Amino acid sequence: MSDLRRPFGLYLHWPFCAAKCPYCDFNSHVRERIEHQRWHGGLLAALDRAAAPLAGRRLDSIFFGGGTPSLMPAETVDALIARTRHWFDCADDLEVTLEANPTSAEAERFKGYHAAGVNRLSLGIQALDEEALRFLGRKHDRAEAEAAIALAHSAVPRVSFDLIYARPGQSVAAWMEELDQALVLAAGHLSLYQLTIEAGTKFETQAARGDLTIPDDDAAGELWEATQQRLMAAGMPGYEISNHARAGQESRHNLVYWRYGDFLGVGPGAHGRITRGDTKMATRQHKAPETWLAAIEAGQDGMAEVSEIDRAARREELVMMGLRLAEGIPFTRFERELGPAVRPWFQERTLAALVEGGFITLEQERLTATPAGRQRLNAVLEWLLADGHTPFDA
Repeated sequence: MSDLRRPFGLYLHWPFCAAKCPYCDFNSHVRERIEHQRWHGGLLAALDRAAAPLAGRRLDSIFFGGGTPSLMPAETVDALIARTRHWFDCADDLEVTLEANPTSAEAERFKGYHAAGVNRLSLGIQALDEEALRFLGRKHDRAEAEAAIALAHSAVPRVSFDLIYARPGQSVAAWMEELDQALVLAAGHLSLYQLTIEAGTKFETQAARGDLTIPDDDAAGELWEATQQRLMAAGMPGYEISNHARAGQESRHNLVYWRYGDFLGVGPGAHGRITRGDTKMATRQHKAPETWLAAIEAGQDGMAEVSEIDRAARREELVMMGLRLAEGIPFTRFERELGPAVRPWFQERTLAALVEGGFITLEQERLTATPAGRQRLNAVLEWLLADGHTPFDA
């Protein structure tokens, strides 16, 4: 596949939040004051420098992530989308997603974002239970969440929202009740994440003190299985481990990641993957907002690291991302990334233990994790990617 036609997305990172949630390990920062004009100019300059070497590529999606991108002025969003269209051959149905929090002040911006070119909003609702919202450190209540969802539906064609489950003490029955309430509010897409304790978060500190205990693997697995069944029955099957959609409503930008396509990352801490010929490069921009902006204003590109991804790492990333999807990984994707020499692995390698255990299927030119395999994906990946198990590094 020509590099110009390879699936391609643009990720733009806004690093600021009104408050830091106790579960969050993303590159997000709280500042008393944001110099919006400086950030407007800095993001445009960074986009110009990153996009110029890739000018003319076909672009399938733009994703404004964070942080809380709904703290951005609509004028900045509009300028970034316009500049993107200058540099790239944008698809007629270009998907433009912006993440938003459902506080009233931010929700009022939704129509302005749509006028700027945003056609999909992803809302960080996280819970529909008042006590759970307080536990998760959210600044909104349920009424604000419902109002924001309704306003989003009126402002843009496509809406998704996130919920976090497997919270301390949460029963399957309680989660099913909350999930049924979410389905009333949802349209085409839901992202449902199991709560995990991430390094460097407030929750990690609480867990280390013994003040916080989340459901164990068995309890979390029961919640996951119930979630899959309920969403399948509702016509929103899980197309990825944590994401559910009606047919045609999948996040096209995130599919670029999971299908191991190329993406350009712009903004503090943003990562990217860019292919040129047989070489795939990993990029990472400076993480600290002030460091990144100072570098951009000094005429630099904001990059902290640019490195080639070797065959072993490409194999690992491809498998780790692709097996998250219900559709699995077609053999042609392995050959695109690693060359035709990988085909004998699928023909000769013994995968009997995983196949017989019901965790993997290997058929119709495709490697796929079953629902049971996706639920236990870390263990499946450990087996598949163990040293000495595959000939990819030969």
